[in-house]
Amino acid sequence: MGRVGRHLLGLAVAGLTLATGGAAFAELGQPAPWEWTLQQSGSPVMDNIVWFHNFLFVLITLITLFVLALLVVVVIKFNAKANPVPSRTTHNTLIEVAWTLVPVLILVGISVPSFRLLFLELDVPKADLTIKATGKQWYWSYAYPDNGKFEFDSLMAQDKQPRLLGVDNEMVVPVNKVVRVQVTGADVIHAFALPAFGVKIDAIPGRLNETWFKATKTGMFYGQCSELCGKDHAFMPIAIRVVEDKEFASWVETAKKKYASGGTSTYASAAGPTQ
Repeated sequence: MGRVGRHLLGLAVAGLTLATGGAAFAELGQPAPWEWTLQQSGSPVMDNIVWFHNFLFVLITLITLFVLALLVVVVIKFNAKANPVPSRTTHNTLIEVAWTLVPVLILVGISVPSFRLLFLELDVPKADLTIKATGKQWYWSYAYPDNGKFEFDSLMAQDKQPRLLGVDNEMVVPVNKVVRVQVTGADVIHAFALPAFGVKIDAIPGRLNETWFKATKTGMFYGQCSELCGKDHAFMPIAIRVVEDKEFASWVETAKKKYASGGTSTYASAAGPTQ
């Protein structure tokens, strides 16, 4: 085996090891070491995002290989040595029609699933539960207007795992229920982003944006503020605990008592909450 062959084999083994390592470390609802793919899906919207991503990846790969093949043909067949007398042809109707129509058809083929995905993300279905998420410097507050109108703050907890994602009070939602999330900002622009649910929407002061998700699996799901919002932007995680209906009903009754006072934090930082 030549030197080039050994290098290619080494790259293939390294790539396989990296891919296998990423899959082995992958855990539902949170990032994984050496992760090179999208997070595992936990909602129908994310299922569609993953499908669309894979569809585009295959399409782009085929286009790239086709263009590479054309370049190789040009280099080999039309160099000065192989073709000392170049052709003077300047127009070819068939080729010109083809290179106009084929890209148009490709773009139409991309636009159909793209618009379908956008409609799925933006058209909020009839909600089983509404939660208001307010971004503050630097933590989140969650209100449950459909379940007793209680509200609580969710701040990063340094003693919880995963690091920089664990919080003191998680948002709790039932599984297989449509959750409408109304998002706003109290001070500056934040962004409510949860990769496993395919959710990302800006939290803008004075404006109420809406998004939704339907968690199809129980467990913990993590996200972060994805808008540069100040010095503690990196310490503003989002944690959502998805539970069965009975557990959610029990949690609501407990939360009504726990957060009945309505007291909320006025300031938070990476060092912890300050009441």
